[in-house]
Amino acid sequence: MRGMVGRACTAGLVIGVLVTGLAGCTGAAGGDGKAEACTDGTYAWSGVRREQRLTALSDPIRFKKKTGSYTSRLKPLGATVYRPSVTGTPEGVGVAAVIKALGRHLKVEEPLAGPSETERPAQDHFFESSTGSHEGAYYAWAAIDLVDADFSHTCGDGEPTKGHVRTWEGTGAGFLSCSMPSDETAGRLAAQRTCPAGSEAAKDA
Repeated sequence: MRGMVGRACTAGLVIGVLVTGLAGCTGAAGGDGKAEACTDGTYAWSGVRREQRLTALSDPIRFKKKTGSYTSRLKPLGATVYRPSVTGTPEGVGVAAVIKALGRHLKVEEPLAGPSETERPAQDHFFESSTGSHEGAYYAWAAIDLVDADFSHTCGDGEPTKGHVRTWEGTGAGFLSCSMPSDETAGRLAAQRTCPAGSEAAKDA
């Protein structure tokens, strides 16, 4: 899994912010009458949306006595396979370059998932906790931090190419006592499904 889910889901809207590429750009027609590939250009990003999605969940966890370590099996929720995608890729730029440009715009700490990466349901995914003295009700989950964005790419004085990016910032897992509400969207959903109705985490969900 890429990274760890350690942030709350946020949603935002960014319009008209420009990011300039690094290499040379040509937009004139070549000898065959076709426009040459544009290896540089200006991106305008809009409609940037972040969504944290719950992907796996443990059964309700209950400790009748203090337990120092625990292994929880996380069951996949559905059969969705996540793959980064770009529609409207500018000629000569490539999917990976567009995703990297979005990463620069968002100023992410780690690269966004690239075209060769896949996140699929895992039947044998486990979460392990080996610190602390666990007692009472707990919940565990896995999640993915998705990113969607629209873009317009302009090379020289040519017509802009419009497209859309879908990728993710990271994936991860969480494990908390039902007395502790999660500050993440996926964690709150997990608590709602598996914690006792009167617990702090379930009430906050």
